Amino acid sequence: MTKKKNTESIVKDIKRKTRRKFSAEEKIRIVLEGLKGEESASGICRREGIAPALYYRWSRDFLEAGKKRLMGDTMREANTSEVKELRGENSELKETVAELLLQNRVLKKSTNGLG
Repeated sequence: MTKKKNTESIVKDIKRKTRRKFSAEEKIRIVLEGLKGEESASGICRREGIAPALYYRWSRDFLEAGKKRLMGDTMREANTSEVKELRGENSELKETVAELLLQNRVLKKSTNGLG
């Protein structure tokens, strides 16, 4: 019994150490091939040597990430540094306009008094 467990653990260790690791680019390429529909998902899985469950998990994750990204792009957050910077610039411009208006009024009053 212990010999069987020992053998199983050795096989698991070997599988774990020799497991193929896919980069993000490879995963995207595989998922996009499946989304094109030119080849069946099972055919792609056989060719790439992955389980169909893994392909479908990658596909779901890919679509969810895209959905989240698109939702984030349409809902702009008001606390980003860009928005804060624009608000500060807007305040400075308003102050400048107010100062120019005040100077303009002072000049008009002074020229009216001369004539």
